[in-house]
Amino acid sequence: MSKKSNSLLGLPPEALDALVQLGQRLRAYRQQQEWTIEEMSGRLFCSPTTCRALESGKPGTSMGVLVHALWLLGQLDSLSSVAALSGDFAASITAGRKVRRRAAASRPGAISESDRDF
Repeated sequence: MSKKSNSLLGLPPEALDALVQLGQRLRAYRQQQEWTIEEMSGRLFCSPTTCRALESGKPGTSMGVLVHALWLLGQLDSLSSVAALSGDFAASITAGRKVRRRAAASRPGAISESDRDF
């Protein structure tokens, strides 16, 4: 029996249903392309078991595999509507504004002059 994380055990039924529906849509897109599970998993660089888990809506499947599958099926743009941000905040992110850390007094691991006084 596999051990699941607490976050997966606590998923509400609505979230599990959404995952199952997403998996069904991914399966439908794969079938439209006339790809087998083996062909799809080869394109995703994952095992057929992982591909089946994705299409089954298993909550422990990697987000990286999901995003790769969306890209492969030409659906990557659909992610822009997921957790959409307010206009001002979204604009600051798309403008390339980065969060800066304060400059450290010295680089990590460096010995200052006051540390050498013994």
